[in-house]
Amino acid sequence: MKAEDFWNVIISYNSKTWIIQIILLVSIIVSLFLSYSHKVKSAAKCVLGFACLYIGFVFYVLFSTEPIQKYFALPLYFVCGVLFIYETIKNKDDILKKPNLFQAILLVLYCFYPLVSFFFGNHFPKTVTHIMPCPIVSLCIAVYSGYKKKNKLLLILLTIWGFTGIKSLIFSAYEDLILLFCGFYCAYLLIGELRKTKKN
Repeated sequence: MKAEDFWNVIISYNSKTWIIQIILLVSIIVSLFLSYSHKVKSAAKCVLGFACLYIGFVFYVLFSTEPIQKYFALPLYFVCGVLFIYETIKNKDDILKKPNLFQAILLVLYCFYPLVSFFFGNHFPKTVTHIMPCPIVSLCIAVYSGYKKKNKLLLILLTIWGFTGIKSLIFSAYEDLILLFCGFYCAYLLIGELRKTKKN
């Protein structure tokens, strides 16, 4: 996939879905408030699940142009979405702890995604917004890391996508270095969960 094609998909997506993106972003903000305040503990996982499904079926079904997007990215986001909703039901009483320093940094980096994109000369609609594949996974990692109970398969999938942040150097999408950073943190979390399982 050429860099030009990569950005053309983003331009088309942003031009046609910006209203939906705003609605989904507001929903995410509300869900984070509800979960961090412990008013609705699983709200964040539920909304992140729907966000992943949205990315899968809207971004990759309606706007993507490459086979790898259809046969790799789409299934990955679909499974992540289903797993988040599954975790919402299975561990509905699991509390989302206040972010530690590292998690707080990841959340701030997610917030800065469009600003970083703008800094590198990308202007709307040719810009990476909050409701796009890489920012959504970055947010998923930052938020899900705050829950005590973690699904190892979900961590594996998030780590895999996190490492795709290396494409930031290929497509000149340097804002996705944020994703790569989140991917390394998710790998750290996954190793910790595997070690816990081994001890048990």
